[in-house]
Amino acid sequence: MKVPERLAWAVEMLDVRPAERLLEIGCGTGVAAALACERLDGGSITAIDRSATMIEAAMEKNRAHVESGRAVFRLAELRDADFGGGAFDRAFASNVNVFWQKPAREIEIVRRLLAPGGTLHLFYQPPSAGMIDRVADDVSRVMRAHGCTIREIRREESPAVRSVSIVVEP
Repeated sequence: MKVPERLAWAVEMLDVRPAERLLEIGCGTGVAAALACERLDGGSITAIDRSATMIEAAMEKNRAHVESGRAVFRLAELRDADFGGGAFDRAFASNVNVFWQKPAREIEIVRRLLAPGGTLHLFYQPPSAGMIDRVADDVSRVMRAHGCTIREIRREESPAVRSVSIVVEP
């Protein structure tokens, strides 16, 4: 499987712990979920996307993880998803713009879904390296305006990866 460098970097920054319960918001074809599953031992990931085509691709790509119970893929938008009241240790999203636009409803949902001390990890790959600081600043400002604490911001500007990681405590 060809892994985009930005997703490999995002999962590296996520630093998945073996027994964690993870939520991926906007999983696309399931590449990041597959990388996270390789690090799980006793933990699990629930990944959602609003595209049926993406969920089908993610389930196919992660068939062994789904069969082992390590991964669950659901066709859903965050605002409509039913997670059965389970708490996640961490949630993450890559290039999901709702978190820097009008995220009030989504932040409240993430707050309810996270276990105490849980964090939201946001990853963005701006179209140019010159926009990394702007994206980091804009997302951080929006998160703070919604009562969140920014725990950490990391930037990567290598030739292969041009991304920012923002760790949020909702």
